Amino acid sequence: MNEDIFFIGSFFFTAIVLGIGIPLVRAYMRRKDAEPSAATLAQEQRLMRMEQALESMAIEIERISEGQRFVTKLLAEREQPVRSLPSHDAR
Repeated sequence: MNEDIFFIGSFFFTAIVLGIGIPLVRAYMRRKDAEPSAATLAQEQRLMRMEQALESMAIEIERISEGQRFVTKLLAEREQPVRSLPSHDAR
């Protein structure tokens, strides 16, 4: 009889602990995940700096390529034969 009461009591105690404990643990974990940690903030700042650096590099590379296209165009025009004015002997 005492064993039956012990098992029934331990069953209900376990059910109550699990019924209350699981939601508490879930709430704690959600709150923990919602708070940004110092490491997360540092990583975000670092990623922002990297993003800005990459954008700056992309702009500079675009300027370099635009200059290269311009120089290539000038050199291509230079290689074409220049039409000279008629000489005085042709009259």
